[in-house]
Amino acid sequence: MKKTLIFLVTISAISACVFFLYRRNEFPDRNYQIGDRLDSLNHVVVYYNGGMGNVSGRNTSPDGYNIGLKYQCVEFVKRYYYEYYKHKMPNAYGNAIDFFNKTLKDGELNSDRDLIQHSNPSKSKPEVGDLIIMDATLSNEYGHVVIVSKVTDDEVEIIQQNAGNPDHPRDVFDLELNDGLWEIDHSRILGWLRMRKS
Repeated sequence: MKKTLIFLVTISAISACVFFLYRRNEFPDRNYQIGDRLDSLNHVVVYYNGGMGNVSGRNTSPDGYNIGLKYQCVEFVKRYYYEYYKHKMPNAYGNAIDFFNKTLKDGELNSDRDLIQHSNPSKSKPEVGDLIIMDATLSNEYGHVVIVSKVTDDEVEIIQQNAGNPDHPRDVFDLELNDGLWEIDHSRILGWLRMRKS
């Protein structure tokens, strides 16, 4: 009887967790409308997307450049780079996870994005404007990509679109310097991409 009760409680707890994750990712916050402004960085706006899997069409620039699916995380970072830096990525498609090329060494050119790629940890400290790429999870096979909005010697602040909670489009991660390598203390962070210096 005791084993059956423990089994039922365990199954109930797992079911509740799965439901919560599904609900958080698939059902929109009723206080916002899709396309509502949540935040901005250098006048480039972060928009509310509804559920994390929602797509509201494709955003393209006036000259036909693919910016991304509204209002996914990739759409925000590519729109930011297009509007703020006037940067077009040679490979204009792909999910967040595709932004990081695991075959490159720290500091090498990522030719698909025309950006310098740094691994986590890296010899190069993250800078404002860098794109941070996060690995996939069980509930998100596409990964996540965000922009560095502030850096100190021990923290990195990021801004993001379509992160799940519309009340928190920014987050802060610990930054550590160990043996000459800068590491953002977050298990999903693969590394960061940066504009080439002219």
